[in-house]
This record gives sequence, C-alpha cells and structure tokens, in this order.
Amino acid sequence: MARVVVWHVPVTVTGRTTSLRLFRLRDGRRCAVGFSSAGALAELLGPEQAAAELGEPALRALIAPLGIDELVLDPRLVAAPVVAPVAAAAVTAAPGDPSAGAARPAAGRPTTRSGAQLQRR
Repeated sequence: MARVVVWHVPVTVTGRTTSLRLFRLRDGRRCAVGFSSAGALAELLGPEQAAAELGEPALRALIAPLGIDELVLDPRLVAAPVVAPVAAAAVTAAPGDPSAGAARPAAGRPTTRSGAQLQRR
C-alpha cells in the first residue's frame, strides 16, 4: 500500500468554520497550495497563518467540486517588496490640499512560485 504524504495547507478559521484558503495563478486560474512542513508555510505566509494537515488525495477531493485542478506544492515568494507611497505623497502635498491625506499604500498582491506564480485571492 502506498504511503500518503501529508501536506500543510493554509486555512481560514471563522468561528467554528474552517475553510481552505485558495490562491490564483498569474493567469487568473484558482489553485490550492500545500507545504511539506509547517515551518515552510509559516515562512511564506507568516506565523499567524492557520493550517490543516491533509493528504494530497484529500486536498484534490476538496478542490475538485470547485472546478480547481491546480495544486502548487512548496511555493516560494518571488514578489518584490511593496513600497508604500504614503510618505512621498505627504511630503509633496501642499498645505491645505484636500488630497494630502488621501494617499494610500498600493494594494500589492503577493505572488509565490513553484512552477507557477500565485496571487492571494
């Protein structure tokens, strides 16, 4: 009998509900991700990211009814750091300018890569 490899997959916990966290490939298609260790997941998504342990067949069974067939294993961050333009806007805004406080950081979409680039959903 073949041994099933357990993957650490990111989830979202809301009250009593646990949902699989999905991502997007660069071309817009949705996908699921799995990590070979809890440390690898925490390194990419942060130590606060909740996770569940699932075998690959179980993970594929969860995403198949959603029409998702892409599974990216052990993705790595490849995005450049996002630099917030707020400080520059505050310095260049004229006193009394109504747009002085309106500058906001760009809403960057982190991407990861393991054969494909991902975007947070």
